[in-house]
Amino acid sequence: QVQLVESGGGSVQAGGSLKLSCAARGYRGSFYCMGWFRQAPGKEREEVAIIYVDGGYKTYLTDSVKGRFSVSRDNAKNTVSLQMDSLKPEDTAMYYCTIDCGFVGSSWRGTIWGQGTQVTVSS
Repeated sequence: QVQLVESGGGSVQAGGSLKLSCAARGYRGSFYCMGWFRQAPGKEREEVAIIYVDGGYKTYLTDSVKGRFSVSRDNAKNTVSLQMDSLKPEDTAMYYCTIDCGFVGSSWRGTIWGQGTQVTVSS
């Protein structure tokens, strides 16, 4: 059974940086898709950053984080990371790692989730 273990969340002031990491344990192989979603209080979970196989690797970033966040993966370690720079208070949310995801309809969907890691950005 695959287990996702996230780390790297915390509290930071606006303009600061954080790096989230997620390790997929209990699975040998690679995943078509790995990425990050987030959910703020009172809001639905939304896709943030996806890295997927399309020839080589391609990335998807939601508009609100373009130019500030980047996503990467290490297949040898089965990890996916999210580098978050120039953080804003509106980035405050619980961040969830996902694997075995895919594009369904008009959005990305994940099927296996981590437990979440809190990111809090103060102004």
